[in-house]
Amino acid sequence: MSDQPTVVHVAGETGYDVTIGFGARHGLRQALPAAAKKVLIVHQPTLGRIVNDIRDELLADGDLEVLLAEIPDAEGAKRVEVAAFLWGILGQADFTRTDAIVGFGGGAATDLAGFAAATWLRGVAVVQVPTTVLGMVDAAIGGKTGINTAEGKNLVGAFWAPHAVLCDLELLEPLSRNELTAGFAEVIKAGFIRYPEILDLVERDPDRALDPTSPEFRRSIELAIRMKAEVTGSDFREAGQREILNYGHTLGHAIEHAERYQWRHGAAVSIGMMFAAELSRLAGRLSDDAVDRHRSILTTLGLPTTYRAGAWNQLLATMQRDKKARAGQLRFVVLDEIGKPSILQAPDQSLLFAAYQEIGEEQQGGIVQTGSR
Repeated sequence: MSDQPTVVHVAGETGYDVTIGFGARHGLRQALPAAAKKVLIVHQPTLGRIVNDIRDELLADGDLEVLLAEIPDAEGAKRVEVAAFLWGILGQADFTRTDAIVGFGGGAATDLAGFAAATWLRGVAVVQVPTTVLGMVDAAIGGKTGINTAEGKNLVGAFWAPHAVLCDLELLEPLSRNELTAGFAEVIKAGFIRYPEILDLVERDPDRALDPTSPEFRRSIELAIRMKAEVTGSDFREAGQREILNYGHTLGHAIEHAERYQWRHGAAVSIGMMFAAELSRLAGRLSDDAVDRHRSILTTLGLPTTYRAGAWNQLLATMQRDKKARAGQLRFVVLDEIGKPSILQAPDQSLLFAAYQEIGEEQQGGIVQTGSR
């Protein structure tokens, strides 16, 4: 399937385009820097066949050397040992500053590929080809790259803008409902903080909203990408407005850490958004109806909204180490109303505990299993 692509430009010192459409991956040769002579495609195990086809397309031009690097699936890829594996390949192949890396896979793959590109020779071009919903609307856009440590998620990283991003909607069609739903949590986040139209589409017809071939799905993806482009284009290094993208992520990252990264990112962020909504309400900023709307939409999609009641102390300790804390003080993105985020600085721990009590209970089943971001 092919169609006319949608192109969203991300502004900034090194602006770039995000191309959205069916078959977008076939534009990879045109998206690479003209001066590149060598390309390393970083990919996850299940994408070997597609990546081999892409390599053949690139080799057909006759002027590129194309190397492949298979990495572990999901968060297992985001380790310094895997980054060192990529550095070894780049060194042995004599990659120069005019050559390029391609991140082909879910968010973990694009995070790692971006980090490798940012650190090799202090920066080479990276083109991101995300293959999951989360990768398309979040991880591949904005230039935040990183790997995990035993102490937390994304604590080691760099800001490094991609040369281009290709979002091929065709790659989403084989994904299971659970995989689509987990990634859609970040799309819903965009609806809560910037574009409520996304929420309307989900409420109108949840099945069409999650169908990668439907106009509703594409519209939601494009709005989420546009939101990310607008925010990161005006605040590349998270000095101001970009912080709103952390809605639901402070608690979400703590849950991921508590679960040793065996949960899907979207499931953890879903609970984080529910917590942030309850915190917004208890802080006197958000209405009961808006909180209920959070719970209704997330539940309708099959996303979790609760977590273990007895886990609060562990989660709080992890949040206090989080890179989003400043001078030892926690900061939370909250909502004054849907579409209007703000910052709650250093909330009292009793307020945080009270908000957690609203979501703290035995975790229900759902899409919390490990998987590609």
